[in-house]
Amino acid sequence: MPELVGTPPQPSPSRGGCCIAFVQASAADRRRIIRERDRFPTPLPALILALAMTLILAVSSVFVGVSDVSITSLLTGGIDGRAMEVLLISRVPRTLALVLAGASMAIAGLVMQMIVRNRFVEPSTTGTSESAALGFLIVTLLAPGWPLMAKMGVAALFALGGTALFLRILKVVPLRDVLMVPLVGIMLGGIIGALTAFIAYRSNLMASLLAWNMGDFSGVIRGRYELLWIGLACCVLAYIAADRFTVAGMGKDFTTNLGLNYQRVMMLGLVIVSLVSAVVLVSVGSIPFLGLIVPNLVSLIVGDNMRRTVPWVTIGGAGMVLACDIVGRLIRFPYEIPIAVVMGVVGSAIFLYLLLRTPRGAK
Repeated sequence: MPELVGTPPQPSPSRGGCCIAFVQASAADRRRIIRERDRFPTPLPALILALAMTLILAVSSVFVGVSDVSITSLLTGGIDGRAMEVLLISRVPRTLALVLAGASMAIAGLVMQMIVRNRFVEPSTTGTSESAALGFLIVTLLAPGWPLMAKMGVAALFALGGTALFLRILKVVPLRDVLMVPLVGIMLGGIIGALTAFIAYRSNLMASLLAWNMGDFSGVIRGRYELLWIGLACCVLAYIAADRFTVAGMGKDFTTNLGLNYQRVMMLGLVIVSLVSAVVLVSVGSIPFLGLIVPNLVSLIVGDNMRRTVPWVTIGGAGMVLACDIVGRLIRFPYEIPIAVVMGVVGSAIFLYLLLRTPRGAK
């Protein structure tokens, strides 16, 4: 995966033949090489093991909580019992929301890193999440009666605008260090976040803003998480367009030489990131670091090719969110720590490790 904006990587000899031969090949041959490289088989047993571990976490999440929901209580209470009611109304929707939010946010981070061509970016470090929160706040003030889907659409438009502004700034700011890109995004997010906080303070909506910025699944019940299925659709779309994102990550000139429309690929990536950020923000709140650490950890294990990494990132994101949510529910049982707090601690530690292991100015 490319690390520095403006420095397109050269194809590796071990993943597509000789670099010189690749560059000199025709457009059709280049597309064939990219497809063959993308089809390089991921170790299936390891992927199945990761999926099995995620399923174990999902099943465990169903039976963790204050209310007594166990196999015994489900069997003794019957179909109309309280345990079954809690299971169907609260526990199953919450587990599905965890899986959908985790998978979609991880994929959004992966797509963001491909189109920005930097390992250390995700929606929360590029101003995307802050822009979505600003849009959600404005539509809440101006049109409080609008349905949630319409508010989500406005938040997605603001997220798209904020991400486009971030990319525009990157074009005019000299980037001589790999860490400059997330630094620019964090500063932009701080400015947008300050504006959002000022508007919320003047409108007596600070409590709502805090809830949007603090990811929490405790309020998820049946009928309040279904928007997250849009995130799953974005994951499928990202997998379908994985070839294009992989090529776009190598630079505009390289993408154009292969016969692809670079601007359309970038726009598709921005739409995916914006939709996912808005859907997750509206449904459960912001989840920090998830889209940053999961793609990087997967890259260390599987490699950088997006066709192979999408299944791993999807499973890894879901598993990470499930594990952090279970920890947040057990560490102060029967009280619950929001997942944003747990994810912030874990994610910041892993982020620090990634920063320390990456040489400054590495290209």
